[in-house]
Amino acid sequence: MITVFGLGFVGLTTALGFANFGYKVYGVDIDEERKNLIRQKRIPFLEEGLDTALANHLGRNFTVEDNIKKAIENSEFIFYCVGTPYGESGEADLNYLFAALDETLISFSKDKKYILVTKSTIPPGTTLEKVIPYIEQKGYKVGQEILVANNPEFLREGHCWRDFIYADRIVVGCNDVEGIERLKELYKPFCIPFYGVSYNTGEFIKYISNAILATMISFSNEMAIIADAIGNVDIKQAFQILHMDNRWNNCNMTTYVYPGCGYGGYCLPKDTNALYAVSKQKAVEAKILKSVIEMNNNMPEYIVKKITKRISKNDRIGVLGLSFKPGSNDVRDSVSAKIIMNLIKKGFKNILAYDPVAIKEFEDYYSVNINYSTNIEEFVIEADIIIILTAWEEFRIVKESYPEKVIDFRYM
Repeated sequence: MITVFGLGFVGLTTALGFANFGYKVYGVDIDEERKNLIRQKRIPFLEEGLDTALANHLGRNFTVEDNIKKAIENSEFIFYCVGTPYGESGEADLNYLFAALDETLISFSKDKKYILVTKSTIPPGTTLEKVIPYIEQKGYKVGQEILVANNPEFLREGHCWRDFIYADRIVVGCNDVEGIERLKELYKPFCIPFYGVSYNTGEFIKYISNAILATMISFSNEMAIIADAIGNVDIKQAFQILHMDNRWNNCNMTTYVYPGCGYGGYCLPKDTNALYAVSKQKAVEAKILKSVIEMNNNMPEYIVKKITKRISKNDRIGVLGLSFKPGSNDVRDSVSAKIIMNLIKKGFKNILAYDPVAIKEFEDYYSVNINYSTNIEEFVIEADIIIILTAWEEFRIVKESYPEKVIDFRYM
């Protein structure tokens, strides 16, 4: 029934999510190590609930498939959940998406009308201006022989499973009524509000969702810097009281309207840069969005300045937290990495790091000459000064027990 290209956070969640509602799902990925782990019922990353879902559906409704032609021929819906990273100019790299489309098109069965659904985050205008022309160059008539749609995801790392199964809305961007109706029927068992919109609207909704989150984080960090400059401001208390404002209608603003080290991970840096790149291409001067990105890019340097005022180069710096946020082992665009590299560049070599889940991922992803501790009690004893860069709950007791040696950049 369904083939899913890409078995990362989004792809594996999507595949198992559909399997959970009784659909037959094939999972396809180019990473052999990842596929082998999944076949052993092991999740390649930290995501609560996915391990149970994998155990329940692998070998039943969900199969990791090497034979792409077989998967495509037995499916009606093809979902693309491959990476769309951004480069130096901020533009989204669509090479993985086009490679997956190539694999799809050479495997088609001519007796059915497939619907190709991009779940990967792609900038507004991509389906209409790049994906459809690419497919039509291969000799297929979109809308007649084949249907194309985008279906943005709104998943939070660390909460992917719950966010997929109990989503607050499902958005499908498609200019063909048939495509909208078929996807509406596919999602019917979810019993979640469904919105069929145009190609560009579907893509744009995803980007404004992440751009507003990034804006609130950078705004909060800017306000915290101003408070620091004023002096005698309890930043933590000020923001907690701000959160009590009834004009927010009791929604949870605490995650984003709160200062810290800046945003990281995969989505917010990628999507704000990609949206800014699109605005420049369209000759729009997006000053606020540019400032949000600049504010975030400047946070590591600001934090390093605060650290170096407190320590000497002989001190052992203890870094608490390597993942970009608690509840995840994702270290992509981790603020901790930027701060560590910045400290090393300034001549601070004696750095010890601890994270409850992300040490191996950090070692594999970054080439930095630091030491790691797997025992938080030993870590605390060895470090002369401790900086909290990720707000893992277990770090609270360190802050409470050693207030004289802890700098809390997450205002826990």
